[in-house]
Amino acid sequence: MIVEVDPDGAIPPYEQLRSQIAAHIRSGVLPVGGRLPSIRQLAKDLGLASGTVARAYRELEAAGYIRGRVGQGTVVRGVPALAVPERDERLAEAARTFATAVRELGVDLDTALAAVRHQIGDS
Repeated sequence: MIVEVDPDGAIPPYEQLRSQIAAHIRSGVLPVGGRLPSIRQLAKDLGLASGTVARAYRELEAAGYIRGRVGQGTVVRGVPALAVPERDERLAEAARTFATAVRELGVDLDTALAAVRHQIGDS
């Protein structure tokens, strides 16, 4: 698992870590059942305080991405299902971003939709 944390960035380190691990889980880089490094090990590797890593792990566990067991480590549970309103809002935001890019690129709708179908795997 490759994550990078900018301690001087505008986003708090625990949030940078949380969002990158969640993205790795959503993309399949971290598979279901995969083990995450211990809090101490990841903190050491990234030069962070253990409490920072622990907070990221707690938030990931609360969201359903991971499961931690004392003495057994932390494993990936999978991608949690989103509530319909949150899913719809995220989809709308992705559509707005995509529409802006399509306009900037100057491509027609059929070409843009073909690109989406290709990325989804529905050629």
